Amino acid sequence: MKTIDELLAEGVEGKRVFVRADLNVPLAEGSITDDGRIRAVLPTVQALVAAGAKVVVASHLGRPKGAPDPQFSLLPAAERLGELLGAPVAFAQDTVGPAAHDAVDGLQPGQVAVVENLRFNAGETAKDDAERGAFADQLAALADVYVGDGFGAVHRKHASVFDLPARLPHYAGYLIATEVGVLKKLTEDVKRPYTVVLGGAKVSDKLAVIDELLGKADRILIGGGMAYTFLKAKGYEVGISLLQEDQIPVVTEYMERAEKNGVELVLPVDVLVSKDFPDLKTKAPADFQTVDADKIPADQEGLDIGPESRELFASKIADAETVFWNGPVGVAEHPDYAGGTSAVARALLNCDGFTVVGGGDSAAAVRNLGFDENAFGHISTGGGASLEYLEGKTLPGLAALED
Repeated sequence: MKTIDELLAEGVEGKRVFVRADLNVPLAEGSITDDGRIRAVLPTVQALVAAGAKVVVASHLGRPKGAPDPQFSLLPAAERLGELLGAPVAFAQDTVGPAAHDAVDGLQPGQVAVVENLRFNAGETAKDDAERGAFADQLAALADVYVGDGFGAVHRKHASVFDLPARLPHYAGYLIATEVGVLKKLTEDVKRPYTVVLGGAKVSDKLAVIDELLGKADRILIGGGMAYTFLKAKGYEVGISLLQEDQIPVVTEYMERAEKNGVELVLPVDVLVSKDFPDLKTKAPADFQTVDADKIPADQEGLDIGPESRELFASKIADAETVFWNGPVGVAEHPDYAGGTSAVARALLNCDGFTVVGGGDSAAAVRNLGFDENAFGHISTGGGASLEYLEGKTLPGLAALED
């Protein structure tokens, strides 16, 4: 995989460099609530700007249905990128149409343009190779060189991620190079003890990675909504908590295999429960109680791990040489149920080992809870991409950069 440093050594002054970034930031009423993914691509864009390239930045945002949709416009991301760069950024109101060509044609060396949401074009996500390829041809007309730096999208076989690199000289940006280096430390060169913390809502989203980690991790800590399927598999009452009953046989087999393999599978021993899901908009105080994990009332829902579980999880993280964490262990968007996720983050900060926050909601939670990002070993920008890499899958966006 050629890197951006090799591209810079070859020289890019005056060349149109297409940067496939991941600017898929969360928005609330048109305002960005977490700009972490924009800041993550800054080193690559800044290096290209300093070298005199004409930088064309492209990304998806949200899940529009292959047609323009104002609520998913990249304009707020483009404006924030300009603020972070400290220089104006041109914005094209289409992706491969007249506005995009005008914006790119108007660039001087060292300037940046952002084109509109890639997913406003059906060809970006098309299953049909020819349709995707035709869109990639249109994107290729905007550039001389391709730099892949949207790690959060490399697990997608999309036109700008998979097909476009085949049409242009291609290189990995700083973010992708860093992310791949980190993931190799979690798969090929692991220092032990190796502790993995998995949270989030659905156990089905994490089954494949648990399956793979049962042969690699020393400890797997399970929190979040997915924990209740494990607790149910142990025969516990879980009330109205999130539950995937169809996954109980698989979860049961995983617990048996963990014991057989000598992998410590750690579940919550107490939880915060309530009859009502919290109001995430007003953040009004919640009515909750703490109960043992095997004593959840039938009419209540588990919404966070309890104080004893927080201490237990922290003790399993404390002496680890490698820690990977993906997914909040409670409804961290609400202050009354953010304590568990905050405790996990603090345990990672107190750990002397190599700590990785695996993207997605856990990365957003770390920032929203006010932790210093630089104090962690690494905060990934791609939750889904990180998990699929750990599952041992071939990621299309990385494969496309390899040759």
